[in-house]
Amino acid sequence: MRVGIAGYGLAGRYFHAPLLKGCGYDVVVIQTSNAERAAHAVADFPNVKVVATIEELVAHELDLVVVASANVVHSQHAHAAISAGIPVVIDKPMGRTYAETAEIISAGERAGIPVSTFFNRRWDSDALTIKKVLASGVLGTIHRMDSRFERFRPELNTKSWRENMSAADGGGQLLDLQPHLISTALDWFGKAELVTSTVRAIRGGADDDAVLVLKHDSGVLSILSASAVVGAPGPRVRILGSKGALVINDLDPQEELLRSGKIPTGGKWDVPTKSTTFIYRGSEVEEIVGEDGNYAMFYTLVAGAIEGKNPWPIPNEDALLVASLIDQARENALHV
Repeated sequence: MRVGIAGYGLAGRYFHAPLLKGCGYDVVVIQTSNAERAAHAVADFPNVKVVATIEELVAHELDLVVVASANVVHSQHAHAAISAGIPVVIDKPMGRTYAETAEIISAGERAGIPVSTFFNRRWDSDALTIKKVLASGVLGTIHRMDSRFERFRPELNTKSWRENMSAADGGGQLLDLQPHLISTALDWFGKAELVTSTVRAIRGGADDDAVLVLKHDSGVLSILSASAVVGAPGPRVRILGSKGALVINDLDPQEELLRSGKIPTGGKWDVPTKSTTFIYRGSEVEEIVGEDGNYAMFYTLVAGAIEGKNPWPIPNEDALLVASLIDQARENALHV
């Protein structure tokens, strides 16, 4: 399948491009107006066409457009692909607000063009392992879950738009990492409502410390923390049940592998991609074998969806619910 990538920064170069290549897509055109990133594109794909505008990109004969540009232009780039009649995958968040997200999805529906969003963390080792453990019933009835992307970066990165742009322009943790936390929580425990939230800018730039509490229709309470100012990060995930608890402390190595230039050839990694997983029952601790993570499965499913073989990997109702919860969290945040 012929694919064009809009944007070739962190998301475009180190996530989407290698996954697309590993899944057998033909990356034929990349859009960037940055000279350094244009050079990266040619180095990575010697036969690629580099263009400066989204209009030039969608003028090519393509089976898929991947929007990996800055959040501020996600909507513009998605609408250009839809208008050109090309299915589109948009890096998270699909839109900066619920209204923007709904507008993109509605435009696709009106045109009969599929749109989807890249919630790749549903294919982390921890996410896949958790789904398997939950299905087994070994934890009993689940009542609470803590999920975190916590880091310690006390100084602002002045070169990062994510750390400096306003929320209106797409900056901040609430739009960067919370979509992953929310989308996986919904995948594990079903639909949810916001109970409370705090959204703060501790370092003086964009919001860098966001905590959301969700109550799922299933009765589970999810506490979700995305922060750049945590000197002692907690476990990646902790799930509490009536018969025990699951704890995963580490992320799987997929992001590290992608950043180092490795690709999942044939849609699969040739190295282990497991997180270390424990089941706790008080003082009794049992290590269990986790599932291998595989982000490439997203694009394998996208190819199948374009060919009519399977549904799109992320339901648009999930993207809308994530966007709604983010809007509510920002609007109702306790500023403590």
